[in-house]
Amino acid sequence: MGIFGSIVSKIFPHGSKSMGGPSTEAQSTASATAPTGDGATAPAPGPAMAEVDVEAVLEDLASKASERLNWRSSIVDLMKLLGLDSSLSARKELARELHYSGDTEDSAAMNVWLHSHVMRKLAENGGKVPDSLIG
Repeated sequence: MGIFGSIVSKIFPHGSKSMGGPSTEAQSTASATAPTGDGATAPAPGPAMAEVDVEAVLEDLASKASERLNWRSSIVDLMKLLGLDSSLSARKELARELHYSGDTEDSAAMNVWLHSHVMRKLAENGGKVPDSLIG
């Protein structure tokens, strides 16, 4: 699992599609119809996937943290909050995973991009993320 996968696993509950389980589409395809008893078929009920409130999860973690972290704008603090390696080398690896095309030697610009892009990717993977965190 890559660094972004580790971020996702710390925020999303086990068993969600973002955790590498079957996607909602695969689940609905596999169980798209069920017999109704009269020979006809009806849509089969599937497991409900609740949208994860990323901000609430992170706020809860921050309230329990031993140090005050600026996770809302700092990728370093976000990674620390999640108990992940926030070193420059780890952030460069995350940048590679997320296809950062800028100069990784400009860590300030890379960090800003990483925070915004991580939040955007969390939203794309089923997270409820306020626009203010996406940037």
